[in-house]
Amino acid sequence: MSDAPLDLIPAPRRLTRDGDGSYLFDSGTGITAGEGTESTARWLRATLGPVTGLALPPGDGSGGIRLSLDPSLAPESYRLRSTGTGVDIEGGTAAGVFWGAQTLRQLLGPDAYRRAPLATGRQWTVPHVTVEDSPRFHWRGTMLDVARHFMPKDGVLRFLDLLAAHKINVFHFHLSDDQGWRVEIKRYPKLTEAGAWRARTKSGHRASPLWDDKPHGGFYTQDDIREIVAYADARHIAVVPEIDLPGHSQAAIHAYPELGNTDVIDTSSLPVWDTWGINANVLAPTDNTLRFYEGVFEELLDLFPSTFIHVGGDECPKDQWRQSPTAQARIKELGLKDEDELQSWFIRHFDTWLSERGRRLIGWDEILEGGLAPGAAVSSWRGYQGGITAAKAGHDVVMCPEQQVYLDHRQAPGEDEPVPIGFVRTLEDVYRFEPVPPQLTDDEARHVLGTQANLWTEVMENQQRVDYQAFPRLSAFSEVAWSELPASADRDYADFERRMTTHYRRLDALGVDYRRPGGPLPWQRRPGILGRPIEGAPPNV
Repeated sequence: MSDAPLDLIPAPRRLTRDGDGSYLFDSGTGITAGEGTESTARWLRATLGPVTGLALPPGDGSGGIRLSLDPSLAPESYRLRSTGTGVDIEGGTAAGVFWGAQTLRQLLGPDAYRRAPLATGRQWTVPHVTVEDSPRFHWRGTMLDVARHFMPKDGVLRFLDLLAAHKINVFHFHLSDDQGWRVEIKRYPKLTEAGAWRARTKSGHRASPLWDDKPHGGFYTQDDIREIVAYADARHIAVVPEIDLPGHSQAAIHAYPELGNTDVIDTSSLPVWDTWGINANVLAPTDNTLRFYEGVFEELLDLFPSTFIHVGGDECPKDQWRQSPTAQARIKELGLKDEDELQSWFIRHFDTWLSERGRRLIGWDEILEGGLAPGAAVSSWRGYQGGITAAKAGHDVVMCPEQQVYLDHRQAPGEDEPVPIGFVRTLEDVYRFEPVPPQLTDDEARHVLGTQANLWTEVMENQQRVDYQAFPRLSAFSEVAWSELPASADRDYADFERRMTTHYRRLDALGVDYRRPGGPLPWQRRPGILGRPIEGAPPNV
């Protein structure tokens, strides 16, 4: 019998218990897949088969699990009904059916998240319930930075499974930065031969005196990327790649020094950066740089079918452009007012280039500076204001303010938190995050595509550290992104905490090294490694 099976996360719009009975899985339980639901049937068979010990063969529609599409339902919506004859899951689209299957797994109890049975003869039941559900936002995202610390492919696939379990449907894949280039580009092999590796790594905040002197790096081959994208697609997750420009580019400049401002510094002497912060070495605004990155994006478009391509655009110091005769000549040639408009010219170029190929550019909110191309969308990270400005100007927005949903920030005050960075943002803080700013009218609010939580990995050196920073806060975030919640102050956090008691058991079964409610366990601490424990400090203090 499943234990506390109705403690669902994220909370559905409507759940009703239909009596006291349950449907019992047995050797005759099959999966009937209607047209368009075959991938969910494969996922259910591969996920529930090993843990239940049941074959879950193709069914004849008379009982068991029945999957179907119902065009009357909204996209990503689903209806799940468990009766004495089986479990019916109907979705407005294939994605809706898949989200319904995720709910079915939760209803089976926490042990359904294991990979093998705990005991022979275990009975698996689903209570007689009706769940009617649909997401609040179309964009329910999580960004993982693999540039600062590389996550091997198997870890990325595992992370996608964790996102799917929380009905998160966008994986923002941060693939390049000053500290490493992580995707194979065949026409520019030095990007990974040289740009994917750094000689050493700063331990903790950049003010720390400590270093890890072991070389660090890694990259994904193009076949790795194809596998990751296909794996995500089977889970109805869109993978949005990010290649940073014109700032955060020292790894690329190390590999190809001509990309930098060679008339200001000796770019051939620049290593892949080994510390953190905002880097002064940015791309030169030359035709050669534009052609180079067009070549990069041409290969990326073959690998990533997503509508959106992220170009970064954040934290681009203009000092080298102010000193560069080449940059100043480009400003004069284009009739631009200043270096901010030069950055805008950079972004507009790639907005046009991507639009001509049926894609859309998205970038961090600095791309608003100097003017933004009409079709571009904005990731609002420096608080709400960038999103407000963008939405009022008619641009689509993904809300990801660092003060609320940067999960690299510490989860509690105190010295036990590992490498304490930035703001204290507790589980309750994340649960009370409201993605739509009240300053927007209803028409302006329609430009809020959704919301995203971000994981920057400067102080997350491995999968365990990513687990700790992400969970359980990503569970709270998933409810913010999916569920129709009341206003922030009126949310029932006590009920969420109660449901988390069951959800912690799911995370345990999945092997997630999350932060416990009582604080970090001994092996989760990082004593002696300096963080940035300044509440309310700006991001680069």
